[in-house]
Amino acid sequence: MRYVSFGDEPAVKPDDFFMNEALKEAKLALAEDEIPIGAVVVCKGQIIGRGHNLTERLNDVSAHAEMQALTAAANFMGGKYLKECTLYVTMEPCVMCAGASYWFQVGRIVFGAYDPRMGFGRLNQKITHPKTIIEGGIRENECAELVRSFFKSKR
Repeated sequence: MRYVSFGDEPAVKPDDFFMNEALKEAKLALAEDEIPIGAVVVCKGQIIGRGHNLTERLNDVSAHAEMQALTAAANFMGGKYLKECTLYVTMEPCVMCAGASYWFQVGRIVFGAYDPRMGFGRLNQKITHPKTIIEGGIRENECAELVRSFFKSKR
């Protein structure tokens, strides 16, 4: 496993580092009174796409964090396939976003909090690309708490 070190700071696992970047995006969504979900797409150690929920601002139910980040990454790459890329997202992708990852052929998806109500895992079938590696629960508590506190403040 590779670790990333920045100057005098201790080395961190890349998944923790990039999930932290996704959390920064989620906090941008929170500041805009959007559901606080953030995403980044990484290729060869470089962030090539970022996104956070924009469904309220754009009045578009498809403007999820993953969709924003995947589109930005494809534009950066100059192509539609992201086979060598990892999508980091703070919440388990919904069926729509998991389906989009299929068409983008994302190499790996790493998510924070599980979403038993809306996450694609509840379908009990593979809707991502057959070669996509899925890992969940990275910084799960921190990712889940952002969403929990958002909805608690709305009640």
